[in-house]
Amino acid sequence: MNPLTNIQRIYFIGIGGIGMSALARYFNTQGVKVSGYDKTPTPLTDDLVKEGIQIHFEDDLAQIDKDATVIVYTPAIPADHKELNFYRDNGYNVVKRSDVLQWVTENAFTIGIAGTHGKTTTTSMTAHILRHTGYGCNAFLGGIASNYGTNFWSHEKNVVVVEADEYDRSFLKLAPNVAVVTAVDPDHLDIYGTAEEVLKAFGQYTDKIKPNGVLIQKYGTVFPVNAANKEVFTYSYNEPKASFHTSDLKVIEGSYHFDLVHPKGILKDVVLNMGGLHNVENATAAIAIALQLGIDENKIKDAVASFQGVKRRFEFKIKTANKVLIDDYAHHPEELNALISGVRSLYPNEKMVLVFQPHLYSRTQDQAAGFIEVLSKADEVILLPIYPARELPIPGVSSDILLDKMTVAKKTVMSKEQLFEWAANTQDKLIVMAGAGDIDACITKVKEIFSK
Repeated sequence: MNPLTNIQRIYFIGIGGIGMSALARYFNTQGVKVSGYDKTPTPLTDDLVKEGIQIHFEDDLAQIDKDATVIVYTPAIPADHKELNFYRDNGYNVVKRSDVLQWVTENAFTIGIAGTHGKTTTTSMTAHILRHTGYGCNAFLGGIASNYGTNFWSHEKNVVVVEADEYDRSFLKLAPNVAVVTAVDPDHLDIYGTAEEVLKAFGQYTDKIKPNGVLIQKYGTVFPVNAANKEVFTYSYNEPKASFHTSDLKVIEGSYHFDLVHPKGILKDVVLNMGGLHNVENATAAIAIALQLGIDENKIKDAVASFQGVKRRFEFKIKTANKVLIDDYAHHPEELNALISGVRSLYPNEKMVLVFQPHLYSRTQDQAAGFIEVLSKADEVILLPIYPARELPIPGVSSDILLDKMTVAKKTVMSKEQLFEWAANTQDKLIVMAGAGDIDACITKVKEIFSK
């Protein structure tokens, strides 16, 4: 029996998270009574309230839904949370977001996109192509698609495009028909412990592919893959040995133009109006999926050209002759490297000032050498203090451990207030701001300052 059929009321603890809110929106479209808690109001929770979802922002038993059939929580919720413990202590059906995604996807044709980075943009591109071409899909995204202003949409076709998150091993609940693996770099070592365990988990994810399914992995990713009962393809933007790769790549007026070589021919004259060579690679993966589904090639090209990107993924906040402000979610050394390379490909002669907010004490400590190497590729670096998210401080770990060893000539650690003062006085043209914490609020303020 499908557990979804018996849900009349559902309550989300941490409803404002990007993945949780997509699920909340899904149930809201299904006529289920949806409500929830989150720590602080955000533009995303404001949107959910406008859509008819009741949300409160205090850990308060008087405001919960005691008639809810299912309680969904995020692993980021602290262990002493009163609402979560009430539901657990009183025999409610308390599950993680990954459990609910399993229910949604197990009876659908599922396209699952995994990877330690690149998955949000690739998922959003894929879902956009399927929507724009008329193929149709239900989309659960890890970011806000700029074309639609949402991280979820529904369709009567029983096809699901979902971001398969490796955090907390959530993606092992999914059994995709088509699986993509964008990257397997060490991350979330607070969960996995070692890089080898990360690779092992990705192998386990691909073992979940349904019989006669398809695996599309980035060329050069090495992890345990059992090729039995599935087709295996590779993709790359610049490696001709990959099953899907680009050729004749050019930058014309801030857009990428390329041909896409695939096992059955060449897709000519593809245009991507989004910055970053890594996004050319993400588009290659999304196009590979669309070709596997048999979608018309001209429709695919039209969809790619119309893709406006994802909020906080190489997003231009200002793009004028005198000032460029780029916002990106990059919070891992490989993501930062891709971001810097992408910016250099579009602005090879411009001084780049990179403002970076490290995310998590553990990640800063574990990946310190990688951050130091990559940050040193900018012309000037401004570091904000570490954003702790779910963690307590680790003695001796701060942004200064990166600052001290970076080789870039101009570098500093600033508070947010100091950053705003700097923004009011800088004459630099190209500013890139990156991080997964609350730096997005800083970007809004910096944009206001620059716009004046």
